Formats: sequence, structure tokens, C-alpha cells
Amino acid sequence: MSSHRLQETSLRYFLEVVRGGSLTEAATRLNVSASAISRQVAMLEELLGVPLFERRPRGMAPSAAGELLAAHARRGALEAERVVSDIQGLQGLQRGHVRIACSSGFANEFLPQAIVAFRALHPGIQFELEACDPADVTEAVLLGDADIGLTYSRAAVQGVRVSHRQAASVFALMRPDHPLAKQRSVTLAQMLPFPIGLSGPDTTVRQLFDVACSNRALVFEPALVSNRFEALASFVLHGGGLAIAGEITVRERVRRGELHAAEIRERGMRARSVELQTLAGRTLPEVVRAFLDFLCKALPAPGTQ
Repeated sequence: MSSHRLQETSLRYFLEVVRGGSLTEAATRLNVSASAISRQVAMLEELLGVPLFERRPRGMAPSAAGELLAAHARRGALEAERVVSDIQGLQGLQRGHVRIACSSGFANEFLPQAIVAFRALHPGIQFELEACDPADVTEAVLLGDADIGLTYSRAAVQGVRVSHRQAASVFALMRPDHPLAKQRSVTLAQMLPFPIGLSGPDTTVRQLFDVACSNRALVFEPALVSNRFEALASFVLHGGGLAIAGEITVRERVRRGELHAAEIRERGMRARSVELQTLAGRTLPEVVRAFLDFLCKALPAPGTQ
């Protein structure tokens, strides 16, 4: 086996250990023995003359040198993928693959609708969409597991390039026949008398809501807590009361007249942004750049562009 091939294999094994946090996890994903992966990592460490991992009781974490090598290896792998994709796309956007990670609310209607519209123009493009927690979206971008991340963010993250950012307030959702449905905006005090469904405490919309309630010394006892927006929407539609969400999550339901959304008029409710994220320093394949531009134009609400 040539030294180039050896290093290529070693880097691939090394990246799987970084991603999985252990030799066992990497072995399962690669379908090889843990000892084979350990040998490849040891060869890399001998070649570079530095330890690439900190061995811990519950796994392995990359050392400072390991972090640098991982960033280099990921960009190298992504660059190879880009060249292949761009070669396939020499005749225009006829073929290609786009991987997207997003916060769950964007996967309900916004992204599927955008994908359908894009494929109407470029039917040969394939998409992979994974919904996860906001922090996991950014992690997927940093690891190279997603070409594009669409998520809510409250702070900048090193290594991430933000292609589009817009303020994202929190809205109270209700049926069109709800007593508050004539209001374009509402306060927490106005919402308090009504039953409410809330998302889990790990979501940015819930965190902002909880902080605002604390500032106002108001206590909401939710009738329903769920990590699925569809469950909260059904709760509202069946007359259960109110729910909270971002504007993009409910944009189409509001447009169709199924729900009414009133902005919650409290300080701090805009302390997060919608972000389109890509890996900093990466040259994106043409098809990814095209869909990224498409999303940048689709995200702003009608009338705000």
C-alpha cells in the first residue's frame, strides 16, 4: 500500500474517531475492527510526532493538534466532493446533491416547499434533510456532515460562515376565532388567562419566552409541553389554546388562514436570529451555492425584502 493511500485511510479513520468520540463508535460506522482504527491513528501520530487525542475514561477527545488536523482533513474531503460535483454540473445544474441540517421548525413546511420550488427549476438535484436541535445543526456544518445549516442562533460560532441572518421574534399562535386573533401583537399579560402549549426548554423560542416571563414575574403553567411543533399546532387547531413559534415555522399556515400569529410584544423577544450557515473557508459546490442563494431570497417574509 502506498504512503499516500495509507495516509488517506488513516485520515478517514481519524475523522471517524473525532466524529464518534471513541474507537468503538468509529469501528461500528466503518465496519472494521477497533484495533485496525487504533493502528491507523497511531501511524498518524507517529508520522506527525504529536498525540492527536486525549484518552479519557469515557472516550477520546481530539487534542489541539487533532483539532487542527481534523479541520484540514474535513476541508480536504469537502474540496474533493466539490470538484466531483462541479464536474458533474458542467452542463448546468442538472445533477448534484445538497445536504441540509435544520432546526425542526424549518423542516415542517419552509424547507420542503423551497426544495420543491428549486427542483421545479433543476429536477436533477437531490436533497438530504435532517432536523435536529439548534446546536447540532451548527455542529453538523462544522463536521462537514451538512453543506447548509438553517437554525436559530443567539451567538456567533467560530468556524461558521453566516450567509444570511435576520431577526426572529417569537409569536403567539392561535385559531382565527380566538379572542386575541384581532391583535397583531400581544403581551404576556394578555396571554396569561389562556391555556398554552410550549416547546421543550432546549429550544431558543422557549428560552426567550421563559426569560421574558421571568422579567415580568409571570408564571405560565402549560397545558402541553412537546418537542414536536406539529403536536403544538394540532393542540391549537383543536381549540386547546395558544402556542408559541417563530414566524417562518408558521408562515404557510398563517397564509392559508389556518392560524393567526401575533408577535409577542416583550423586551428580549428578538434576541435570536435565523441563520443560514456554511463552513468557513470552504468553497461550496455550484449546486450548493445556487440553493443557498435561493434560500437567502426565500427567508425574508413577503414585503420585507
